Amino acid sequence: MTRILQVILLPISLCYGLTMAIRNLLFDIHLLPSKTFDKPVISVGNLTHGGTGKTPHIEYLIRLLSPAMSVASLSRGYGRKSRGFILGSKRSNVKYIGDEPLQILKKFDTLKVAVDEKRSRGITILLEKYPDLNVILLDDAFQHRYVKPGLSILLTDYHLPFFDNLILPSGSLREFRSGAGRADIIVVTKTPKIFSPITRRRIMEELKPKTHQRVYFSYIKYMDPEPVFDTPDLSFPERMTNILLFTGIANDYPLTEHLERMCSELIVMKFADHHPYSVRDVEGIIRKFNDLPTQKKVIVTTEKDVMRLKTPEISGYLKNLPLFCVPMEIDFHGDDKEKFDNEILQYVKKNQRNR
Repeated sequence: MTRILQVILLPISLCYGLTMAIRNLLFDIHLLPSKTFDKPVISVGNLTHGGTGKTPHIEYLIRLLSPAMSVASLSRGYGRKSRGFILGSKRSNVKYIGDEPLQILKKFDTLKVAVDEKRSRGITILLEKYPDLNVILLDDAFQHRYVKPGLSILLTDYHLPFFDNLILPSGSLREFRSGAGRADIIVVTKTPKIFSPITRRRIMEELKPKTHQRVYFSYIKYMDPEPVFDTPDLSFPERMTNILLFTGIANDYPLTEHLERMCSELIVMKFADHHPYSVRDVEGIIRKFNDLPTQKKVIVTTEKDVMRLKTPEISGYLKNLPLFCVPMEIDFHGDDKEKFDNEILQYVKKNQRNR
């Protein structure tokens, strides 16, 4: 967005920000209710409209907690065609529960994955069905203040932190920057793997965390590319001329930087976040791929996009193509990992003992 357009949209942004500020005030003075629960509830969210890495951080928490505890994940299920509370199962599809919950369900098949646009209702139903649950993870719930989590984690993108951002529509903030004060933990995501102490100090000075807040820094670890379909003898080449990347996610720049090192030329086709792929979209992708003047070429997409590609309507168009996805995880710099893990585990264990 150009600077001129941002200035033109500022009055709308101010109105939107004031509306959100009034809403937050009503929660703060208890004119709007925030419900608490007897079980540990951890919220992972952000101030911006998508793109900070909520799903991989939820997956990190699942890997941390699930070996010794009973864990459930609850989200709105953005983009689904259904409504109300739905518990994920082996029969679930993207239209039923949404792409991100489906991705989590596919990775952690013993995990209880649920969606409900009303998180308070969703938590209540989960606890009725599974009274032995140890912890519930709320995905993208920082602005969902009808639930007051026991621990609130706020994510902010290293490349566009909330302190350098503007309110929608001039920027991508869902509320004023002061909303960050509600968080217990702030995680600066998508940092470089080589991260200097000087850069860390600079960001800390800009963040200005409150005395009750802890700040951690995470980065992305990309795994080896995997075939999207069970195609015999299909493997990812060590080096190729072209990679055609198509994504329907908010921010794909870390993945593009990663893939650019693996080919001579990266061609990118970008769709809107959570884009529901159609036959026409897939035909356009195939045409773009076929027009690349080399035999040393592959197609790459993300794990989240795969959830929207494996549908009866379009999967048949893609099964014979060299189509790969790049799994990703997150990790923390230095001793941030140990400190973050300990804080999460201590919160859950302490609140289990006190119930």
